[in-house]
Amino acid sequence: MGGAHRRGEPQAAIRTEEAVGEPVAAAAPRNGRDRYFDALRAFALVRVITYHTFEWPWLGLVFPSMGVMFALAGSLMARSLERPALRVVHSRLRRLLIPLWVFALVLGTAMLLHGWLPGPDVLYWVLPVGDPPGNAWGEQAWAVLWYLRTYLWFVLLSPVLLRAFRWAPLPLLALSLVPVLVLETVGRVPDGRLGSAVSDLSVFLFCWLLGFAHRDGVLDRMRPALVVTVAPVLLTAGAWWAFRHRVDGSYDLDDIPLAQALWSAGFVLLLLRFRPGFAGLARHRVADRVVKVFNARAVTIYLWHEVALMASVPLIDLMWNVPAFEQDLPLDSMWFQFTIAWVLIAAAVALFGWVEDLAARRGPKLLP
Repeated sequence: MGGAHRRGEPQAAIRTEEAVGEPVAAAAPRNGRDRYFDALRAFALVRVITYHTFEWPWLGLVFPSMGVMFALAGSLMARSLERPALRVVHSRLRRLLIPLWVFALVLGTAMLLHGWLPGPDVLYWVLPVGDPPGNAWGEQAWAVLWYLRTYLWFVLLSPVLLRAFRWAPLPLLALSLVPVLVLETVGRVPDGRLGSAVSDLSVFLFCWLLGFAHRDGVLDRMRPALVVTVAPVLLTAGAWWAFRHRVDGSYDLDDIPLAQALWSAGFVLLLLRFRPGFAGLARHRVADRVVKVFNARAVTIYLWHEVALMASVPLIDLMWNVPAFEQDLPLDSMWFQFTIAWVLIAAAVALFGWVEDLAARRGPKLLP
């Protein structure tokens, strides 16, 4: 799925609009922020970064972050499409592409210094309808851009998808798993950028449409008995396929598209149909503030987290040269690298997070 690289599943007030990519509350109830959505998005980002640090295959089963993020984004897109479609798509592209261009400028310069010679396909860094190019030195950083590419395609397709969904919501939702089933059983995924895009769209189409179903109230009208019947079937099928089709002995969902699609479908169906009340989060000011920052800086965190992980390695190497650090710090621990990476992510948010404000046509702030 998404090419040969590994990924974090893989990657956004009334103005929040995406899972990774938009301001802080548009999946919300009509009267303001939906803290449940905000908390899910923040947790999904933490899960992605944890996976990219430790690469534990079971994390995808515990919480399929990318399916969750696409579902949240689909719900927010459906809400936004109450406005003229062209204006909504333009807004989404602006909020996605401007932070990406800044990332491309920094990472592209670094890759040039490490021998990268870009060709005509460098234009995919301008409009990532296909995976942007890069060299092996920077692959860890640019490989995660599959999520932004897939999100971009869903944004472009959503005006048509939403019309079709509202014409026949439940049949389209059921049929949305057919493409990935066909591609992974009787068909063949095309090679190259086209194949990566088609594969990822097919894997997460059900989750995106579940977002539509949430926004339009279709999920709320579904009987709980039906949901608790269908969801376990999807989860069981996904787990069975994953363990029967291991890649290099691993059941990592990121490497098994059909398992990813089925498991994410069942998991997200339960998450969006049975939504706990999260209003109490507002009483915990620190936690509420952290969740708010994660949501307002979701694109920045997602774009720069692999760079932070890359930079943590030479930084820790330098620490070995300091006797006090060598003696008192667990420099050889992955948990220590995880901690250093979060410090560097915080630095990236401080350095580049304001770009998200400019992209959203707000006044730039160090922290929202």
